[in-house]
Amino acid sequence: MPYPARRRARLSAVAVTTLVLVPLAAGCSDPGEPDDPAAADADAVRVESCGRTLAFDGPPERAVTLDQSSTETLLELGLADRMVGTSNLKTEVAPEYQDAYDQVPVLSPEIPTGEQVREATPDVVVASFTDNFSRDRVGTRAELAELGVPSYVSAVDCPEHGDPEVTAFDRLFTDYENYGRIFGVEDRAGVLVDEQRQVIDEAAAAAEAMEGRPTVVWLYSVYNGLPYVAGGTGLPSEMSELIGAENAFDDVNEDWPEVSWEEIADRDPDVIVIGDLSERGAPGDSAEEKLQMLRDDPVTSQLTAVWEEHIIEVPGIEMDPSVRSVNTLGLVVDGMRDLGYVG
Repeated sequence: MPYPARRRARLSAVAVTTLVLVPLAAGCSDPGEPDDPAAADADAVRVESCGRTLAFDGPPERAVTLDQSSTETLLELGLADRMVGTSNLKTEVAPEYQDAYDQVPVLSPEIPTGEQVREATPDVVVASFTDNFSRDRVGTRAELAELGVPSYVSAVDCPEHGDPEVTAFDRLFTDYENYGRIFGVEDRAGVLVDEQRQVIDEAAAAAEAMEGRPTVVWLYSVYNGLPYVAGGTGLPSEMSELIGAENAFDDVNEDWPEVSWEEIADRDPDVIVIGDLSERGAPGDSAEEKLQMLRDDPVTSQLTAVWEEHIIEVPGIEMDPSVRSVNTLGLVVDGMRDLGYVG
């Protein structure tokens, strides 16, 4: 994701490797390595996470999350009382999570340091991205495992460890099911999967009624005057396919490539989906600013999509895989219907 989604919180390797945590009930092990005491327990819950086998001999009680997506997922599952730290909030949490979020300590507005994680004494650390676990951030997953702290990474960020044909939404559902097993809330996780599958089914039904195959540019961010759009490997590509449209930059093998306004104009999209990141506060983050840039640029201002206001605004954070992404899927379906593309 483009700036400033993953800012670095500097921490020396020495500081990370010397972390000392209280003994914890949960443990984790690498495939092929000897099992730790938790893994040796026949009743332990085991899940796979980005190439590591995690084993839990009881539901965690002190979870720390390293980004907004993982935070909101645990809140959706009703786990606020099991969380001892959140961090790295990109925008305001969704209103439906605000009360629960207010109950959880904020370790850092960005990615926490190893010391901040240590002070929270977690029994599991949860993140959406593998690169949150590094020596200059919270420590590597192996270092945390040596301290008895399992680390769960979203399946969405590790497609190489699963079936390449499985969709990003299916990987999200795998996360929900794994959280259900880890925290002992399988019923809640099952309800969440069912609810979100229903939204996907409704999008598929809309695709059947789609007139033609409109092209879409998903405009996420603008940095130093240059736009970042959804490429062929990001979730918007999948959402485009689900609704019977085509992501205009599907041929770019990146999640969020930096392009030029001229390249957007060359693709001449039928519809432009603009992500609103106004709460993040950087220049060009708001949907209004992005739309004004499209209107002011001498090339994109001539696009039919701009002239005819074939614009759909969505929360920018929901363009990345998260528990909220189905909301944007529904917003785009509604927008396509309002624009006359869905009969």
